[in-house]
Amino acid sequence: MNGRTRIEQIEEEVLSPYACLSKNSRGRLKTEDECNIRTIFQRDRDRIIHSKAFRRLKHKTQVFIAPEGDHYRTRLTHTLEVSQIARTIARGLGLNEDLTEAIALGHDLGHTPFGHAGEEVLDEISSNGFSHNVQSLRVVDYLEVRNSNLRGLNLSYEVRDGILTHTGKQDPSTLEGQIVKIADRIAYINHDIDDALRGGIISEKDLPHTAIKILGNTHSDRIDTMVRDIIRESWNKSVIKRSRDVAEATTELRQFLFENVYIGSKAKKEENKAKNLVKKLYYYYLDHPREIPDEFKQKEGNEDIEQMVIDYIAGMTDRYAIKMGQELFLPSPWG
Repeated sequence: MNGRTRIEQIEEEVLSPYACLSKNSRGRLKTEDECNIRTIFQRDRDRIIHSKAFRRLKHKTQVFIAPEGDHYRTRLTHTLEVSQIARTIARGLGLNEDLTEAIALGHDLGHTPFGHAGEEVLDEISSNGFSHNVQSLRVVDYLEVRNSNLRGLNLSYEVRDGILTHTGKQDPSTLEGQIVKIADRIAYINHDIDDALRGGIISEKDLPHTAIKILGNTHSDRIDTMVRDIIRESWNKSVIKRSRDVAEATTELRQFLFENVYIGSKAKKEENKAKNLVKKLYYYYLDHPREIPDEFKQKEGNEDIEQMVIDYIAGMTDRYAIKMGQELFLPSPWG
């Protein structure tokens, strides 16, 4: 018995009957020989971690654009917090942690520079709209290059499905994907409160009292309450659920963030500049497609210039977008 089959056997013996077992995966877009050490979901996780798109997340905005402090979240630290929360829930419910982790680590690979500000701009100005979850799937299916001969990470159906459906109205096909969808919200609500408190945008006394009374007074207490509630409500069930009280309190906190942090606060003071930069880059590269790196020009059969531009800009980090803006739109000293 090799290592993979041993793990698959353990999964079958110890995981919940509602878990997605590695051996029951619907497979990959392109058939590959199986690894004799790792399961299909473990390989997916490893491919995501070793991708360039994953490394770029460390220089992409979560909420605060270009903060001076070292402790504000980035898209990478957000991703890691989602992964930690999701794995804890999956373990508590006896579901597949490897699948859960792979989905969590890959869910934001297609996110733009400057957070949702960049996403909103591309959605507004591109002819087919833009959604970061759809772009994340495009990253793992096509844009990421493992070597000169292989485009795309060729992930399993279950991981791809979880990445695509981690936001929006469509439900993931696995409980592990459903966990990531909720864990994403748990993570950003709580760490955005933490960052807003650190930045002096809000104070503890501003937080809605009803929600805090139910969820807890501290960052860790609130996450603990939310996680325990999901495990308790979803135990031995075919759907991931939350209690009404915790769900309503969570929604109240989220609404508070929209009203006091996400819209119009000083956390967003650089947002219009970021949006204008993304627009200028978009229109510049539409007019100068030859300046887009070659890796974005290898298209499926025919050359879609607008898609090339979107792929290139969405893949940029904040600092790379700023660098290109300075090079393209600001005069340089000479002599």
